[in-house]
Amino acid sequence: MTIAKKYFQKQLANADFRNSYLEEKVKLDIEYQLEELKKDIQTRKTIKELIKRVNSIEQYVMSA
Repeated sequence: MTIAKKYFQKQLANADFRNSYLEEKVKLDIEYQLEELKKDIQTRKTIKELIKRVNSIEQYVMSA
């Protein structure tokens, strides 16, 4: 294991760090998914495909 991985694992043992890290990860994941949805809208994907994308985002948010 590299030094960076060891350091990261050590930091994850700290509850405050772990919570902050996971919160930021969720925010970035949602931001990415919303950008993908925006691209789908701009490229005029079908309504069915757009709803599928929205449902996927909704499921992710509910599970986070």
